[in-house]
Amino acid sequence: MKIDKSYMDFILSIKQQIVQSRYVAARLANREQLMLYFKTGLMISEKIKAQKWGAKVLDQISVDLQKELPGLKGFSTGNLKKIRLFAETYAPHLAIGSTPSNQIGLAGTGESFSISSTLLNLIEDRTFFEAFTAISFSHHFAIITKVKGWEARIFYIQTAAGSFWSLSVLEHHIENDFYSKTGKLPNNFDSTLTDNLKPSALKVFKDEYLLDFIAGEELDDERHIEQQVVLNIRNFILQMGKGFCFIGNQFRLEVNGDEFFIDLLFFNRHLQCLVAFELKRGKFRPADAGQLNFYLNVLDEKIKLEQENSSIGIILCKEKNNTVVEFAIKSYDKAMGVATYKTSRKTPDKMKKVLPDTNSLVKLLN
Repeated sequence: MKIDKSYMDFILSIKQQIVQSRYVAARLANREQLMLYFKTGLMISEKIKAQKWGAKVLDQISVDLQKELPGLKGFSTGNLKKIRLFAETYAPHLAIGSTPSNQIGLAGTGESFSISSTLLNLIEDRTFFEAFTAISFSHHFAIITKVKGWEARIFYIQTAAGSFWSLSVLEHHIENDFYSKTGKLPNNFDSTLTDNLKPSALKVFKDEYLLDFIAGEELDDERHIEQQVVLNIRNFILQMGKGFCFIGNQFRLEVNGDEFFIDLLFFNRHLQCLVAFELKRGKFRPADAGQLNFYLNVLDEKIKLEQENSSIGIILCKEKNNTVVEFAIKSYDKAMGVATYKTSRKTPDKMKKVLPDTNSLVKLLN
């Protein structure tokens, strides 16, 4: 048999169908599990209240379920406590039924989640339910135990689903208050971006980034670039925002024979533009904005494709004075913002597999 392009295209099309089917099956399985846990949690909560049973009854329920269904997983005493809390937290706002509005059906059950009127002003109809059933029970438990206030909870549910955050990444963002820092970046977007891009740009970038893989002591000046470091940086930056595609570090620009290098260059799919990150060891200086504006001019003239939006630049520095930033960037016609980063002497154990190693990232800061 001759293996030609037509045959390879055929194989790829089958592969795509298989991958898509697995993805749909996984989503449906997750929805079914959330539905089961929600209904079970409500049953347990209502029965305990009605019968005035003590907390120890969960031990007995777990044992009896194991007798009825040997090998049953997910219904230990500890998990039953989580399931009960999950149901009691969402019960005032979610219901299972057949209300046609503001709900999403679950294949194979004939039932769906529907929302109460108390949260309607905080969500965007179906998008909330799609996000709610897209994240795992572990994601939900982290949100309801670590986040106070429904606006923040809805934000983390929708963002975790939309950005495909792992549980470790979600917990990392919650611990560092990603919600309150989103949309606070000092910027000149009002005068440089079109009206349709401004809201999206404010959601993509934040005012402060936690680089807790960098020790608090004086940083090394040496810049040592290796492919593994680049991959680690990409993984780190991608988990900090939405839709970023890594293009390169120390990205070379040539202007009439002179060379210049951008620290980190990305393309953002949601904004449809190039995004340049300039990393600074110390406090923001007005001259930094001039340097970034120059890079953005060159990017738009020489690198940007015709159908893409104008480039955006972010200066990431150790310290900044927001008033100085405002005066420094307001007269430039290129979109830019200035964010800070915090460092920590010790990386939490659970983040070591998520973040790049200390020595690698340190050498990219100038």
